[in-house]
Amino acid sequence: MSISRRGFLVGLPLFVSGCVSTEFVADRANYAALPDERFPVGPISLERIDPELRRQEVAYGGSEPAGTIVVNTPERRLYYVLGNGRAIRYGIGVGREGLALRGNAVVGRKAEWPSWTPTANMMRREPRYRQYASGVPGGPQNPLGARALYLYRNGRDTMFRIHGTNQPDTIGGAVSSGCIRMTNHDVIDLYERTSVGAKVVVIQA
Repeated sequence: MSISRRGFLVGLPLFVSGCVSTEFVADRANYAALPDERFPVGPISLERIDPELRRQEVAYGGSEPAGTIVVNTPERRLYYVLGNGRAIRYGIGVGREGLALRGNAVVGRKAEWPSWTPTANMMRREPRYRQYASGVPGGPQNPLGARALYLYRNGRDTMFRIHGTNQPDTIGGAVSSGCIRMTNHDVIDLYERTSVGAKVVVIQA
């Protein structure tokens, strides 16, 4: 940084630009290609994800213990609580009106590149799902994406999941049949952090 003859800090714009560049580099790393996956995951262009919906560590004022997942439905955000006033924040897609997950749960099981079978309610609401009644194997075209966390209550599967998607443009919207949708990159990150039995707290409007 240097000072001009008039006393202005002429190097300051470069310094500010450097800060922005650092954040951009971190975002690019978070959404870079994942070639070592069973089904390689391509990079996501950052233009497809609102900056406020990109994964980042943030200050967190909630009282939940470390390891808790907090789904804030109105905000379209999911927080993985790290403890000591910090959390990892992710952008999410949520269920359409009347279909969103309500009430708390626990992670009953986890799966990588899970298979998917539409529920009876889904097929009743949307007949187009009937063609998948026998199930869809895991892979790039599977609507559950790269990972799924299965949400249980009182030892029973609620049929709701936190899962990936191959449609990153839908993050931030209310578009699903009730499940919590994340980019494949983000759900892979959350999957690695989360243990079976982790508490899931759902905040409604």
